[in-house]
Parts: sequence; C-alpha cells; structure tokens
Amino acid sequence: MDHLVKTITFEKAHAEVSKFDNGTEVREYHVMLHVDDATLTYSEQLEAILNAYNSLLEGELKGARSVFKRYFLSDSANQADDIIVNDVTDCAKSIIEQAPLDGTKIALWVYLQTNVQTGVGKSGLYEVRHGDFRHLWNGSAHNMAANSEYQTRLLFNEYSMQLLEEGCTLKDNCIRTWFFVNDVDLNYGGVVRARNQFFFTQGLTVNTHFIASTGIGGRQADPNVLSQMDNYAIAGIEQEQIHYLYAPSHLNRTSDYGVSFERGTRVDYQDRRQVFISGTASINNKGEIMYPKDIRKQTHRMWENVETLLAEAECTYEDVGYMVVYLRDTSDYQVVHQLYEERFHGKPYVIVHAPVCRSGWLVEMECMAVRKVDNPQLKAY
Repeated sequence: MDHLVKTITFEKAHAEVSKFDNGTEVREYHVMLHVDDATLTYSEQLEAILNAYNSLLEGELKGARSVFKRYFLSDSANQADDIIVNDVTDCAKSIIEQAPLDGTKIALWVYLQTNVQTGVGKSGLYEVRHGDFRHLWNGSAHNMAANSEYQTRLLFNEYSMQLLEEGCTLKDNCIRTWFFVNDVDLNYGGVVRARNQFFFTQGLTVNTHFIASTGIGGRQADPNVLSQMDNYAIAGIEQEQIHYLYAPSHLNRTSDYGVSFERGTRVDYQDRRQVFISGTASINNKGEIMYPKDIRKQTHRMWENVETLLAEAECTYEDVGYMVVYLRDTSDYQVVHQLYEERFHGKPYVIVHAPVCRSGWLVEMECMAVRKVDNPQLKAY
C-alpha cells in the first residue's frame, strides 16, 4: 500500500500523518499538528506543538527531514518572534496569521522526506537535493514597498534573481506559489496587477502557461507587509515532466476573469507523480460563483472541482497528503469541520480563517497529492 494515514496523540497535541512509500529511497510525509487544549497560553501551545514534532522525528518519522513548514497563527504580531527563536530547523518556514478555527492559537503543517540532503542554496533559497534534482523552497518573503502592487512586483523581481543564481527561471522551473494578502478585499487587486505584468515580461501568457498558486487573506507580523510570498521550484526539471490541469467541465481559465494562475500542476518522475492543486473554490466553468451564501453547497462543489482536477492527473482523494481549508466567516467552522470529519477523518487538514479573493466565495481549499507511477523514460525523484 503506497499511502498510509494515521493520527498520533501526545500529551497536549496530536498529529495527523500521511505517508507515501512506493518502495524507493524517498518516502514523503505530510504532518498536521494541532493543540488539544485551547485554554493553554500561547507559549504552552507552541511548546506542545514543538514537543510533538520532535517526538515524531525521534519515533514515527525517524530519518525524515523537514522540507517545508507553515505555521498558522491567531495573532502573528505577538507570536511570530517566538517561532523564529524556537524553531531553527534548516528548511523553508512560512509564518502567517490565519487563525486555526478550532479555537487554538497555533497549528503547523510540515512536509518531510527521507534520504534527501537539505541546506541553504547560494541564492538564499532552501534546497532539497536527491538524484538529479534540487527542489528549491522559500517561505515568508516580504518587503516594505508602498502598496501591494509594488510589494508583489519586488517579490517577483527578487525571486527571479534568486532563481537565476540557481540556474533556473520563473517560467521553466517554478511549480507553485502562495500569496498571503493583508486585507485581501482591499489589496488583492494590486497583487493581481503586479503578477499579470511580471508574468507577461517573463513570457508567461494564456498561450504558454501560468503557475499553480493560492492567493488568500493572511497577515504578517508587521502590518505594513501587504503581500507575503512562499514558493517552490525545481532545478533540473524538464518541460516534458510538467503538465497543467484545467478540468474544463467544471472550471474556466483564470485569465477569463483577469488573473494568471493555473488550476493545478502535475509533475512526473520515473517513480511518482506529484500534483499541486491551487486554491479552489465553488466556481463553474463560466467563472461564476456557485451557490452564493450557502456554505454546505459551496463546500460540496469545491470538493467536486478539486476531485475533477485530481482525476485529470489520474489521482483521487486517496492520493492527497494534506489539505488547507480557508473560511471567510468564522461562524461557518462547525458546519465545514463536520463535513470534513465525515469525509476525510484522519487525513492531515487544517481549517483556518482566511478570506478568499472574491467576497462571494465562503470557502476555498488547496492540497497536494502523490501517486506511484512507472515512467522508465524519466529520471527518478
């Protein structure tokens, strides 16, 4: 069996763990860590999360290295510094205010792999090395330019220069981005304008391809940061290994309504296929919001859209390693949590407060899947 999902309990926290093992050197894990007692102080909750994570590294996940981490916080201005001090692991770390909606102050998603070498590349990007590939991760990139458009433009400028130092380009090597926008209703337009303009200068158009992405509400510790970016690229990847997902029966092209990202991207290796699903909401193939103001029906349509994208990559929800669920209205948490527990109990997921880029979308989700394949003409992961 390639996939295994289990829940592991600790003294004050628990972890949902998914494991992908296709019999090769590189096993993949996604871990979602949750605090069990919302009445604990923030320091106690952070300690519970870190103790649980360290216990996993000493036990269930022994030998695995962290590739990427994302901390979800309820109040980043008062909480982010403690993470920087207490978590010194050598992987890319994303720290964002997107409050876990179970009432706790912190949750943590970690992506780990075995038999890889990790470190900081010459560009400052974190690299994960195995075989012929270097996987380049970055988290919490930001600057203090005047508005969200300028900030995003500078983020892309800096990232492109980092990629060039690694022998890569945005067009050929970047697989996934995340944009966390402070006051998304006000500032998302500037992010879109900057991305559209920058992509055009890089030859990324509706006739070529864009990049899988999530653009969602989220706040950095400094309120002057209006746009924070996380990203992932692969050095050594060939273009025939990358395929884009469209699900035209359910979804339209994002360029139809003036934005520039792919609905999903699959990356094929000799031994596995990885699938990156962008932030996906309740939408139809005309770009219209489906089931306005109905959180239950929007959740079911969102699931259907994601399922259709996964199917285009010959995957199912069984292949999904983690899910992040974004809610605009915190009062919808109980309903959405019940729905997820009924369908995905035990699978690593977190539900956080993060308004979607269109006010009519009440819920959005993203995920990553991996499945075993046999492509002898390609290089192994």
